[in-house]
Amino acid sequence: MNPVVAPAPAAVPWPDDAVEVGRVLDAWGIKGWIRVQPYAAQPQVLLRSRRWFLDAGDASPLVSTRRQSVDVTAAKVHGEGIVASVAQCADRTAAETLRGARVFVSRGAFPAADVDEYYWVDLIGASVVNRQGEALGIVRELLDTGAHSVLVVSADPSTGADTAAERLIPFVAAYVDQVDLAARRIVVDWGLDY
Repeated sequence: MNPVVAPAPAAVPWPDDAVEVGRVLDAWGIKGWIRVQPYAAQPQVLLRSRRWFLDAGDASPLVSTRRQSVDVTAAKVHGEGIVASVAQCADRTAAETLRGARVFVSRGAFPAADVDEYYWVDLIGASVVNRQGEALGIVRELLDTGAHSVLVVSADPSTGADTAAERLIPFVAAYVDQVDLAARRIVVDWGLDY
């Protein structure tokens, strides 16, 4: 009688909406757990998501595939980071092969934001116009000043404008009139000459 062999799990395709949320620092313990440095101060998406996507890049020659998905069986806050158990790592040696991998999660796995709260990843690339309808540019990135976030707005390269010029607009109610995520547009009280 021939033994029955379970089929290998199907590879999970890399999501189109993958967002980088952290990096694997090292193995943690002897049972295959990994230590992860989250990029957010409140890393709920890492704690709640049961599937992470790892991109090893050139970080580790031990990883057999550059991109892979892992099934998270447990995750918890530990110090300033997160420790997690993944089904694909049975021991410390397996966990060490993931050292340096960038951690991604599907944007669809993020918890819903509260009213008037936004994920930075949803604001990057949005067009910014003032109350007069004049285009100020595109959100290139956001800065955290401690007191509030700041939109870094660069000229839209499709207009032929100088993309090196940038505006720093405080992301506070005093200056931001409307955020339309569906239209990828932010209306601000900001002049062209500011």
